[in-house]
Amino acid sequence: MPAPHGFDFAVRADGTVAVSHHRAVVTLLRGDRAKRFLDEVGAGDPQEVMARWTGNYRHGNERTARDHPRNARR
Repeated sequence: MPAPHGFDFAVRADGTVAVSHHRAVVTLLRGDRAKRFLDEVGAGDPQEVMARWTGNYRHGNERTARDHPRNARR
């Protein structure tokens, strides 16, 4: 599976964290959720963390792709 890309985040003056994907804001995090998010981004791969927090992480087709003959050698 290709690595997530195109995510970015910005911390606003009021402490809200805006997570965007290809320049479009996809989620706003406030309060404790924003603090947890910032801790995770600092500790891990930011692109993967943002993909997971926005819900753009798994689409349900991983098993189908794994079983496809084209991917049998992997």
